[in-house]
Amino acid sequence: MFDRESLESAQRIVHRAFAPTPQQRWPLLDRRLNAQVWVKHENHTPAGAFKLRGGLVYFDALRRREPQCRGVVAATRGNHGQSVGFAARAQGLAATIVVPRGNSVEKNAAMRALGVELVEHGDDFQAAREHAGELARRHGLHIVPSYHDDLVRGVASYWLEFFAAVQPEVVFVPIGQGSGICACVAARAHAGTKTRIVGVVSTHADAYQRSFREGRIVESPVSTQLADGMACRLPDAQALDIIRREVDDVIAVSDDEVARAMRALFADTHNVAEGAGAASLAGALQQRERWAGRCVGVTLTGGNVDSAVFARVLAAQD
Repeated sequence: MFDRESLESAQRIVHRAFAPTPQQRWPLLDRRLNAQVWVKHENHTPAGAFKLRGGLVYFDALRRREPQCRGVVAATRGNHGQSVGFAARAQGLAATIVVPRGNSVEKNAAMRALGVELVEHGDDFQAAREHAGELARRHGLHIVPSYHDDLVRGVASYWLEFFAAVQPEVVFVPIGQGSGICACVAARAHAGTKTRIVGVVSTHADAYQRSFREGRIVESPVSTQLADGMACRLPDAQALDIIRREVDDVIAVSDDEVARAMRALFADTHNVAEGAGAASLAGALQQRERWAGRCVGVTLTGGNVDSAVFARVLAAQD
C-alpha cells in the first residue's frame, strides 16, 4: 500500500507531536484469555485515541497540497473530530465538525476545547457526513474524509510501533470507517510479520462484516448504543477492497460483549476504554478457545467514554 519512506515520514510527523504509546502485557488479562496478551495503549495519546495520528499526517500533507486552504469541515462521532481539531489548530486552520444529535457529551466538549465549531445534525454518522459535504460546498471548505491514504499512513505509525516490539500470531482490530484496520495491514507488510488480522465490528453496525462476506458494499442500519466509534452504515469502497484482500476474518461483537470487555480492561489493567476501544478485546474474548496458549494482540483504541455511560457499564454484572 505504501513505500517505506512514506510510512517512516508519517512516523516522524507523529513522533514530533508525541512519543510512541506503550504496548503492555497484563497478568490478569493473560489469565482471563489463557494466552499471552499484548495490549497497544492508544488511549494514551494526547487526544485519548489513535485517530490523532491520522489527522497529524493528513494536515501536514494538506498544507503542502493546498497552501491556500483556510478552513476544513469533517463529520465524526468524536475521535476523528478531536484529531481534526488538534491538527487544524497546529496548522492555523479553522475547523467545523459535524456530529449526529445525541453524540457523546464529553467528546463534544473535548472537540470544542480544541477550538472547533461544532454542528449537530442528523440521527447517525452518515447523516452527519452528508451535511458536512453540504457545508463544504456552501462555504468553500476542505472536507476531511473519514478514510484517506494520509489518514491510514498516520494510523499505521502505531502498528509499526507495535510490530517492532512484538509480532503476535493474531491481532483483533475494530472497524469503524476502516483506517485502523487498513493501517494494520500496511504496517504488517512493512514489518514483514505473518500476524493474522481479524476485524471486529458491532453486531449492531455490521455493514463491513456483511460486505466482507458478500464481496460488495452492503449498507446496514446502525443501532449500537455503546460502540459509537464503530457506527458505520456504509463502508468505504477502497477500505473494503483492502480488507477483503488482506484480512483473515471479520467477526461481530454485541454491545453486551463490548461492555464486558470494558469492565475487564478496567478490572485487569485499570485503563478506561470507550466502547469501540474495548471491541478488540471483546473479539479476542469471543475467540478465546481458538487462541488459547498463543500470543494475541489487542488494541485499546480509545478511552473517551462519557462518565455516566462508563458508570452504568461498571455497575452492571457479568
